[in-house]
Amino acid sequence: MNSPAPTKARMIVLWFAVSLAIITYVDRVCISQAAPAMQADLGLTKMEMGYAFTAFGWAYALFEIPGGWLGDKIGPRKVLMRVVAMWSVFTIATGWAWNLLSLVVCRFLFGVGEAGCFPNLTKAFTLWFPAHERVKAQGIMWLSARWGGAFTPLLVGWMLAGGSGQAGLGLHYKWVFLIFGGLGVVWAVLFYNWFRDHPHDHPSVNAAELEEIGETDRVGGGHAMPWGKLVSSRTVWMLWFQYFFMSYAWYFYITWFPTYLKEQFTELTEMQRALLACVPLFFGGLGCFASGHIAGPLERRFGGRARSRRVVGIVGFGAAAVMMYVSTQLSMPVLSVCAVGLASFASDLTLPCSWGACMEVGGRYTGALAGSMNMVGNAGGAIAPMVVPIVLSLTGNNWTANMLLFAAAYLAGAICWAFIDSDERLQSDAVHESTSTA
Repeated sequence: MNSPAPTKARMIVLWFAVSLAIITYVDRVCISQAAPAMQADLGLTKMEMGYAFTAFGWAYALFEIPGGWLGDKIGPRKVLMRVVAMWSVFTIATGWAWNLLSLVVCRFLFGVGEAGCFPNLTKAFTLWFPAHERVKAQGIMWLSARWGGAFTPLLVGWMLAGGSGQAGLGLHYKWVFLIFGGLGVVWAVLFYNWFRDHPHDHPSVNAAELEEIGETDRVGGGHAMPWGKLVSSRTVWMLWFQYFFMSYAWYFYITWFPTYLKEQFTELTEMQRALLACVPLFFGGLGCFASGHIAGPLERRFGGRARSRRVVGIVGFGAAAVMMYVSTQLSMPVLSVCAVGLASFASDLTLPCSWGACMEVGGRYTGALAGSMNMVGNAGGAIAPMVVPIVLSLTGNNWTANMLLFAAAYLAGAICWAFIDSDERLQSDAVHESTSTA
């Protein structure tokens, strides 16, 4: 008698991760497109709008570790339901901010909620996917995240546009934030009702799929924050630093890039700028997807995951630095923005590698390690939106200096990857070893 075919319930987990990644980036990026209207309504200067951008970044950074640690301790199901509902409420509240202080508070609390997203999705992948599928799943998830952010400027522009013969819905930005926040609330309810922290506990998973997934760590128990293991590892420090440098450059794409296009290429129309604003995240999504699909062949080519991760990290960041510099040497808007897009593509080749390394090195501490990496990374993201206007004020509104700083950050990230060994393990019990070498 033939055994039943394996179920594919973990594909629904991937679907939840993909849809949440899109919602996360839509909620995060829409403020950059709405920023000019918000500045006019609230009477904010460019520097004051930078405070709102950086408030999100700091909150997102500071609450990464608590969010990841909670996922290790009580499971991603409970954590994701709560944090998604929280940030969705403050997405809505962003549209109803009435002055600088209220806007900064809303963006800070929005960042607190979003901080728990990707460490807990990563934790869910370690519980539901066999080791050889995890980086591909990360690549698909990050492709969705980047493309969600890439097309948000167009979507928000269309929702805001209207009147004077413009095609669009003509909505006030308040209603845009309300619609996007509502999507997150719906996701939280559906996810909590379907998901379980371990596939063993889900009625849609049969024995054949459990065999495919293999043994994985369970949540709960004495998951104290493993600070000693983290700070004593060179690989962990280098993972932290490379993510800091990557995020420092990447936050430019979701904060000041529309403003850069408006000031650097004054001959462009609003629609042309909205289209070009999609380029960095669109190319970045392609980089994530490509990275997830070349991971297996590169492992075979270089004789292991650690070597292949290192090669992708060095080459990806090195190419990103070169292309960011090239963008400053091109005067044609499309060519210059395409160079920025290629920088984003090359940089995001490293993204699934970073999160894959967290799953491999972290084991039962995956949530904590992923949270700490994202915390340090987003500290870089929090700094960048404030550094940009400072550099502009010091250089007479010359954007080239900022672009060169981003190139330098990418170069520093490449150097970090030379010292990362994803074969290192924070925990070496039998369960972790079996899942790491599957």
